[in-house]
Amino acid sequence: MPTETSPLIHNEELEATIHDHEAVYNRFPVREKRMIVALVSWSALLPMFASGTFVPSMPQIAHDLDSTPEIISLAVSLSIFSTALGALVYAPYSIYYGRRIAYLTGSPLLCLGSIGVCLSRTVPELLVWRCIQALGTSGGMAIGASVIGDIYKLTERGRAMGIFFGASLVGPALSPLAGGWGAHYASWRWTQFCLGVAGLLTFLLLFTFLPETSHPGSRGIDKYRAKLGDSNGFKWVWLNPFASFAILRSPNILLVTIASTFCLITDFFLMMPIAYTIGVRYNITNELVIGACFIPVGLGNMIGAPLAGFLSDRVVIRSIEKHGPSVWLPEERLKAALFGALVPVPLSILLSGLITQYIPGPLGLTLNLMCFLMNGLGVDLVLTPLCAYVVDIMRERSAEVLAVTISFRSMLLAAALTLAIPSIKLIGVAATDAIVAAVAWLSFGLILLVIRNGQAMRDWIDVGYTKVEDA
Repeated sequence: MPTETSPLIHNEELEATIHDHEAVYNRFPVREKRMIVALVSWSALLPMFASGTFVPSMPQIAHDLDSTPEIISLAVSLSIFSTALGALVYAPYSIYYGRRIAYLTGSPLLCLGSIGVCLSRTVPELLVWRCIQALGTSGGMAIGASVIGDIYKLTERGRAMGIFFGASLVGPALSPLAGGWGAHYASWRWTQFCLGVAGLLTFLLLFTFLPETSHPGSRGIDKYRAKLGDSNGFKWVWLNPFASFAILRSPNILLVTIASTFCLITDFFLMMPIAYTIGVRYNITNELVIGACFIPVGLGNMIGAPLAGFLSDRVVIRSIEKHGPSVWLPEERLKAALFGALVPVPLSILLSGLITQYIPGPLGLTLNLMCFLMNGLGVDLVLTPLCAYVVDIMRERSAEVLAVTISFRSMLLAAALTLAIPSIKLIGVAATDAIVAAVAWLSFGLILLVIRNGQAMRDWIDVGYTKVEDA
């Protein structure tokens, strides 16, 4: 029986396979690939703006709707849950009908949901429209990363994924500032209206410029048409969005998903209650200034994502140079995530909690902003290689696996975030952040476990892993 460290195909077959493999990824010229990356990055940027513009406005929204911070924070948790559900719906349909139609379905929902949030007069209305808004943005990250997998080959995928994440994560740097500016100088409703306009413009851009990127003949509708003998045949199918959760039977994917959640939770615990931690501690009541505090996190994201993509590609290239093109060791890519999971991610939130509780004045605020930068950098140093890894090992089902990992992660985050403000009020910000830092350190152990035992765990159960010739 061949193993991952033995030749899997003969040389002549390997050369033919490599030629066909290269042709699939050369369907689009470089310029068009860059345009596609720009379009999907913009689509992934909108969810960041939908959530980022909301958080600095929470005190104003609570006052406007005669509610409390704890109740308004439910809008964040519910939108995360809606994002999870929406990703599960979009993913299988993007595989059956293609990436393009999934994008063209989501952007009108974003437009409608944003206008609904803008016009909300009660908390229940706000929660419902926030869920619809989140459904409209839910496909952006999962399908966007799948598009990257469609058009870039293995040794280019990490860098392209890093550019995609880096561009889309401009949102955490700019959206809170935009939301704070809108809330302070106009109203939180105007920022939501602008998001609705952005959703409409996005639909027009995608409709005009985004091609179908799925590999020829790989869509479910393509196989149906081939069987029917009609290139224009159409069939509507009902797809179970929860069937994709079977992918989590893979211990590799499950552990990587949990590891990414443990890292990302630090970002949410730092940012979501910021008006009630940094704002209260340093007497910041201006929504614009609170929004500006998000900028270091966004800058860290923008630096960390491309850097992580470059480093993970270098690891893959070195592995191919060492073992040859017929030997594929996908877990090698995860080595690029170890430093981020060990040092900047947990330390950033641990130090931020201690600084907030014990260091007052401008010095404390400045040190906190440095921690935010460290967190943004560290989170992307972890998430980018982990995302590229799951696309590597499940390339043909990349949209599904990304949707499942994002959805599972979002559900865990939504549950955890309901505890953020109550925990800070009960035991203090330093103790809360210390607990989250300890959780984040667990991610390092999980990633290391997958690196050391990845091949053996994939042998336990096959959920449709990518073959070496298709990587």
